[in-house]
Amino acid sequence: MNISLTPTLEKFVQDKVASGLYNSVSEVVREALRLLASKEGISQERLAQFNKDIEEGWNDTVILDGHSAMEKLIKKYE
Repeated sequence: MNISLTPTLEKFVQDKVASGLYNSVSEVVREALRLLASKEGISQERLAQFNKDIEEGWNDTVILDGHSAMEKLIKKYE
């Protein structure tokens, strides 16, 4: 597999190898891909939790008339 990098990214990768943190360009790319996969997994988990929270909130919603809603707000912030 061949990949093309911008000059800035190529320098970044070369600098990582030169720093001794990685032994090769391939190691840097593999680490970057692992981080990307991890980030996407976390994003999916957050989205799933967000949707769950919305559904729970929707299911717990109580419809109030305006007067009752104002009374509830006033008690909450007193």
